Amino acid sequence: MVTLVVDGRSLEVQEGRTIIEAARENGIDIPHFCWHPKLTVAGNCRMCLVEVERSPKLVIACATQVSPGMIVHTGSPRVLTARKAVMEFLLINHPLDCPICDEAGECKLQDYAYAHSVGYSRFDEDKVHKPKRVELGPNVMLDTERCIMCSRCVRFCDEIAGKPQLTFTERGDHVELTTFPGEKLDNPYAMNVIDLCPVGALTSRDFRFHARVWEMSATETVCPGCARGCNMYVWVRNNEILRQTPRYNPAVNDYWMCDHGRLSTFRPVNAETRIKSPLIRKEGELVEVGWDEAIARVASEFRVYRKNEIGVVASAHATNEDLYLLEKFSHEVLGAKSIATVPHIVPGDEDALLIRADKAPNAQGLLATGVAEAYNRAALDLLVRRINEGQIRALYVVEENVAAIPELAAALPRLDFLVMHATTENETTRLADVIFASSMFAERNGTFTNFEGRVQRIRPAVATLDLDRSVDGFAMSRLDRFGTSFDRWGRGQKRDARPTWRVIAGIASVMGFKYKYQTAEEVFHELTTAVPAFRGMDYRKIGTAGAPVHKPAMSSVRS
Repeated sequence: MVTLVVDGRSLEVQEGRTIIEAARENGIDIPHFCWHPKLTVAGNCRMCLVEVERSPKLVIACATQVSPGMIVHTGSPRVLTARKAVMEFLLINHPLDCPICDEAGECKLQDYAYAHSVGYSRFDEDKVHKPKRVELGPNVMLDTERCIMCSRCVRFCDEIAGKPQLTFTERGDHVELTTFPGEKLDNPYAMNVIDLCPVGALTSRDFRFHARVWEMSATETVCPGCARGCNMYVWVRNNEILRQTPRYNPAVNDYWMCDHGRLSTFRPVNAETRIKSPLIRKEGELVEVGWDEAIARVASEFRVYRKNEIGVVASAHATNEDLYLLEKFSHEVLGAKSIATVPHIVPGDEDALLIRADKAPNAQGLLATGVAEAYNRAALDLLVRRINEGQIRALYVVEENVAAIPELAAALPRLDFLVMHATTENETTRLADVIFASSMFAERNGTFTNFEGRVQRIRPAVATLDLDRSVDGFAMSRLDRFGTSFDRWGRGQKRDARPTWRVIAGIASVMGFKYKYQTAEEVFHELTTAVPAFRGMDYRKIGTAGAPVHKPAMSSVRS
């Protein structure tokens, strides 16, 4: 360990740390642009200059290692003067377009201009003009005039994404960021350069000019795009998701997130094909009905069949709360012998950074809650055979498009009754007799268990008519403040969707079983007492970083 003094405070840090790391670990902020904790040191912005006693000149905190007895000043007159000079140089050619810049409100240059600049410019010559609205790739737009050449994006592509696609050309004040000849910025993690960019040079082609950061709410949740479960923020205005960005969690995804998770997972939430209320097939047509009628119809139909005549299909897209209650309902109420699952593994579609071949967020939850013994096609193939042989006459499907599987699509017409939970229209909804409108990951409370056995929270970012009452007061006030209350709806959509666990509890109650759960947290509390892997957990302990299950069934999930 090394002992040094920073701004009068005695600090003890590990040997080999740089000054900026030592300060950051102890809550001391040193302004910087080019430095990032997960990238190599570039030392080219000079914003982190500090004064070290007995050093003849100022040093950059990002590249200077600590030494025993070192005395550092981060706010001395020499440092402040140098900092103002650096800001003046950076702003000489930077365009004065904060009012129209997408980065406004999240811009380091803007913040530092207020905190560390003189507030005016002595430069009265013409600024250097560079290309604007440059399409670097399918998802990233570049405004070259705003670039301060910090090289964060270049280093990210080289070191993290493993795809060296960006570089600098020209020299002096004519330097430009660009792609290598014949290259596009199209690696699976390209949009992380937008988060890394400390100014408004790199922006999202999908999100450009949609909203200001202060107009949106940001909800902490988990990406449902694959078994990694990357931590992320969901940004919402007027009950419509506008973007998703990574949330730092060193145990799961660090600072990063893949482009597919950012762009694809929230599209179905406001899709035109969204199922917005329960549906019952009457005279061959699906008709919107109330929840009481739909639940009563299903309960009445289930009473007709013997227990071994009802099949159940569970989904790795459902939450742990949904799966636990489905397992309990299937065995206590329906008497189902086994629950089939649909694996979502895409062989070869994964990498060493984040992306997993398993494209469902909760396969571990299927195993840990006891819903399934293995995450494969065995139980599903058995279900198909039993339907074809007439042993299964009714099928209860939870959040799976089973008709997309050819073998099941051929078998489903043999059923007398098909009921399913669904979020959007698909091949199975066209065959179903009753459809429960299911809320999506951004509309419900609950937990997922990722491929490493880490239980993580999802939280509602947009509202439905049946917004889970387990949303805390602070979250509810935030939803109201940002226009996601029941009075203001994006695109006029009023989604009467419910989480699966609530619908299951309603069916069980009508069938004479006392499932009196009011919130997802109540279901999770019972889950923690009934399933050893979750014992001792609660929503507070899971928090924002997640918590590992006691005995993850990782070996049963193949990817």
